[in-house]
Amino acid sequence: MTATAAASATATESATIDIAAGRKAFDTVYAVLQHPRCLNCHPAGDRPLQYDDSRDHIMNVQRGDDDRGRAGMRCVTCHGTGNLNAPMLPPGADADWHLAPKSMVFEGVSKSDMARMLLDPDRSHMTKEELIEHVSHDALVLWGWNPGTGRTAVPVPHDEFVQAFKDWISAGAPLPKEDAS
Repeated sequence: MTATAAASATATESATIDIAAGRKAFDTVYAVLQHPRCLNCHPAGDRPLQYDDSRDHIMNVQRGDDDRGRAGMRCVTCHGTGNLNAPMLPPGADADWHLAPKSMVFEGVSKSDMARMLLDPDRSHMTKEELIEHVSHDALVLWGWNPGTGRTAVPVPHDEFVQAFKDWISAGAPLPKEDAS
């Protein structure tokens, strides 16, 4: 085998490993994005979801034209800047409470469709770098790891989730081969 052929084989093997590692990292990303703390604000319909079982929000709360609720039922009407220390009370975070845009539905989305959506700036409204910034520092995202009394936090530590997101992007953001779920 020539030196060029050996180098090419090594590069191909390395790329395959990077793709496999990237896909594995995305498994972690997808698991987090399918947790109720994420799904509840990324619903398929026009109503936010709530609780660990992702049921329709009480009081017929609706998305509204700007994803922040209809007049008189804005998200911030009940959701303040911090969690209240009792179960069943509205959660809060130092954030602009709102639903994700309809183009960013997580509920019922397959792993491969989720990857495609995240990578499409027309749907995610963000570049890869902005997505990493979003999952790293956005107050609503961070709330998922500190959701208050009576709510299950995202089980993957936040720093591991962010690292998995970065690893997936660094590996070229490979799409999942097929959906396992």
